[in-house]
Amino acid sequence: MLSIPIDIALPRSPHIVTSLPGPRAKAIVERDRAVTSPSYTRDYPLVVARGEGSMVEDVDGNVFLDMTAGIAVTATGHAHPEVVQAIQEQAAMLLHMSGTDFYYEPMVELAEKLAIRAPFPPLPSPPLQGEGSRKTLFPARVFFSNSGTESNEGAIKLARYYTGRSLIVAFLGAFHGRTYGAMSLTGSKTVQRANFGPLLPGVTHIPYGTHASLDYLEKQLFTTMLPPQEIAAIIVEAIQGEGGYIVPEDGFLERIREICDRHNILMIVDEVQSGMGRTGRLFAIEHWGVMPDIITTAKGIASGLPLGAILARPEIMTWQPGSHATTFGGNPVACAAAIATLRLLESGLMANATQMGELLQAGLHRLSQQFPQISLPRGKGLMVAVDLLDDEGKFNPQLRDRILQEAFLRGLLLLGCGKAAIRFCPPLVIDSHQIQTALQILFEVLAEIQS
Repeated sequence: MLSIPIDIALPRSPHIVTSLPGPRAKAIVERDRAVTSPSYTRDYPLVVARGEGSMVEDVDGNVFLDMTAGIAVTATGHAHPEVVQAIQEQAAMLLHMSGTDFYYEPMVELAEKLAIRAPFPPLPSPPLQGEGSRKTLFPARVFFSNSGTESNEGAIKLARYYTGRSLIVAFLGAFHGRTYGAMSLTGSKTVQRANFGPLLPGVTHIPYGTHASLDYLEKQLFTTMLPPQEIAAIIVEAIQGEGGYIVPEDGFLERIREICDRHNILMIVDEVQSGMGRTGRLFAIEHWGVMPDIITTAKGIASGLPLGAILARPEIMTWQPGSHATTFGGNPVACAAAIATLRLLESGLMANATQMGELLQAGLHRLSQQFPQISLPRGKGLMVAVDLLDDEGKFNPQLRDRILQEAFLRGLLLLGCGKAAIRFCPPLVIDSHQIQTALQILFEVLAEIQS
């Protein structure tokens, strides 16, 4: 195992010292191919040894600027010292006790912090019965899971349990996970569903983000195939993630809320990728002022430790003991990391996401004016994407994939999404110099391809 001194700070810009991949990385990639599942997707041969802030170092000493955050996970940056300290302190006291069978304070504390911040209608305070007797009423209850997929699985169960209904409406382009229930909601890529049927019955997909789609739901499906009184939930991403970082039309999310209210359907908002400060708000749905019934979250919640959560209005999360549980969800070490993460998000990182996102979009807008292959940017905060286009203005996934590879060779880590999009989802600690560095590398790659 490679030993790297962690007391030496990483540079704040890319620093490539070998050909890529380097010799140690090549050896590890070969070992990996012999023993790991071929279902894993790897865009380029990056073998990470350590990370710090927005930078990662590979096993050969090459340093990269990370605009992926481990797929929007390391919200506070790689190995933020306050998160690391919280993990170390908790690990020294208690690693595991299973919060579905026992109690421990980190799980309760995190649930309180999430519940009080949930964008749900506030509950009225109970009348005073005496000095100091006022009890806090939280607008949400929380179930902890291990991942976004597991959160969405639980949300399906909760919606069906509470409503007594079976049908669910989801959206084309959506990604909600790869386990069977979540995969049945997913409408992103055929490879994610092929050869795995039959899937969960009762799920109908419609196009995402437009009023025309909701017209189709109400005027066609509700009158021919989907009795609204049998629909348990509509599940929607506030900003569609894997589908291309798509921001919906104005009024789209508000209209879903109105449809749900009119037919007593639950509105589930998947904030797995868009939540935990990435868009400049704790939850992206807050940009629209819409109050859902259930929120699912994960990814950035614990800055890299496996944790997810289902937040639901208290009158909805009424399932009986034993009806839903988990062994590892709400692990005390992951909860400690999440508590530290929340503190950091609210002490400046969400504001930084807004500021750096504006800087990033401004730079991408300039690139789109210089290079017709790049679309105008879209997104909110540090959840931003551009599409790559051919000479006719059509999606060009081959060009997108080439840019990802060329950027990697220059020390910039990017990920694709959608049909031909590059997504920018860096750690929320990224600074203006690093934003400009990423834009400069992208400019160099595009200039070379165009020449």
